[in-house]
Amino acid sequence: MRLLVGLGNPGARYARNRHNIGFMAADAIARRHGFPGFRSRFKGELADAPIGGERVLLLKPQTYMNDSGESVGDAARFFKILSDDIIVIHDEIDLRPGKLRVKRGGGNAGHNGLRSIDACLGPDYWRVRIGVGHPGIKELVQPYVLQNFPDEERTLWVEPLLAAVAETIPLLVSGAPDAFMSEVARRSTPPKEESGGRSRPAVKAIPKRVLTSHRHSMAACYACEPARKHRQLALSGAISNLIGTWVIFSSGA
Repeated sequence: MRLLVGLGNPGARYARNRHNIGFMAADAIARRHGFPGFRSRFKGELADAPIGGERVLLLKPQTYMNDSGESVGDAARFFKILSDDIIVIHDEIDLRPGKLRVKRGGGNAGHNGLRSIDACLGPDYWRVRIGVGHPGIKELVQPYVLQNFPDEERTLWVEPLLAAVAETIPLLVSGAPDAFMSEVARRSTPPKEESGGRSRPAVKAIPKRVLTSHRHSMAACYACEPARKHRQLALSGAISNLIGTWVIFSSGA
């Protein structure tokens, strides 16, 4: 039995975000391999069907990204699934758009969905890293990953890559990660790099209502880190102003 996890944030607002490509991959796999409808279990949405003769549990945690480990851990413990039989599909800003890499274990590279799973299960599970690119500036990561994929990107590489992942996932489930990567690369073509060596799609402003609603907890996913620091600085400034006002008032100035 394998536990196959796609990471993302729940709700229509985030459904087409770059940060949700793990959910998109899970949905593509479910369609391609005839999974029955997802049902609510383990703080997530779970579907169950065979792939290549092996039973596969397909899970989309509904805890928001930074608490994904609660859902994955509950499912793994209930079914007694070892880390070596867990595969997590997630977005990767340090890979250019359309690139896919598979590895077992390692660090989380600032991805709090992975950090949460590490805390619950340890790091020795399989990761399918799907590159979504980097905006080039750390401060732009938040609006970048919370944007929807533009229609051009979806047509150019997102949909072909997801179709390739869904078609060839039996290779990974059967324990052939290198063959899986090779076949995905053969079936899909990442967009060309810019001359600087990194693909950097444009970043548009995100509406304030979207940014302020993305508050799944203080220990936010890497997309939320700049906003959290900004709120902390603003709070510190407000406290300093209040202290200064009190000092002036008490001195009689």
